[in-house]
Amino acid sequence: MVVFHLLARILFPIPDDDFDPTEVAAPWWVLRERGHEIVFATESGRAGRADPRVLKGVIFGQLGAEPDACALYAKLEKDPAFEKPLSWKELSADDYDALFLAGGHAPGMRPYLESSEMQRVALALWRAERPVAAICHGTIVLARTRDADGRSVLSGRHSTCLPKYMERIAYYATAWKLGRYYRTYPAYVEDEVRDALGPSGVFERGPITLFSRGSAQDDGPAFCVEDGAYLSARWPGDAYAIAKRFSDKIVARNSERARPELRA
Repeated sequence: MVVFHLLARILFPIPDDDFDPTEVAAPWWVLRERGHEIVFATESGRAGRADPRVLKGVIFGQLGAEPDACALYAKLEKDPAFEKPLSWKELSADDYDALFLAGGHAPGMRPYLESSEMQRVALALWRAERPVAAICHGTIVLARTRDADGRSVLSGRHSTCLPKYMERIAYYATAWKLGRYYRTYPAYVEDEVRDALGPSGVFERGPITLFSRGSAQDDGPAFCVEDGAYLSARWPGDAYAIAKRFSDKIVARNSERARPELRA
């Protein structure tokens, strides 16, 4: 009897420091609860550390992660897969069924967003048409991943990412105290993603929001964009929703691939 696996081994690379706790912990919890295997990887091979400001409240206790996300992050820190990640340099795309690219904005994110190792693995999984999800700054990894013709893999696709208005408001509200903490690069994330999409691509900003977030129970305020095997989202408020839709996409894809052999 042939057994078909509808679940997946999902690669979840993160930087050594400064990732957004919600964008890692919420998808980890959703995907694990649905039975998928999560494999973490950091640059050094040591356990990653979330942006401490976001965990505690960026300024005057505000702009931080929600209590439910902080509670999930506390559980995540005790997960064996998180405690003992692989290193980026030892990753082989052939070992994974899907890829999840989380975000964050603090300086520790830059090695991850600029990594040739990340781009190598992302390109291989993209070419293999395996499900790929990216949220917030995670879309920059794909924007900078180039195919043989030198174009971004996002060229001609539909995508969202951290909208410019969100990044701009967070920066101007905190610059007096934190300087360029909210400006990871001189270019806004949206501008870089739009450039990668090119003239035939479509950027989808989603509804304007600053406070309404999706949750484990309510996806109403969340926004995701689906384009074939690619799924993107904007910010921590979409983290639960993108993980749920990513799981659904993986299961549907694996089920479809199994059907020809079942008929045979």
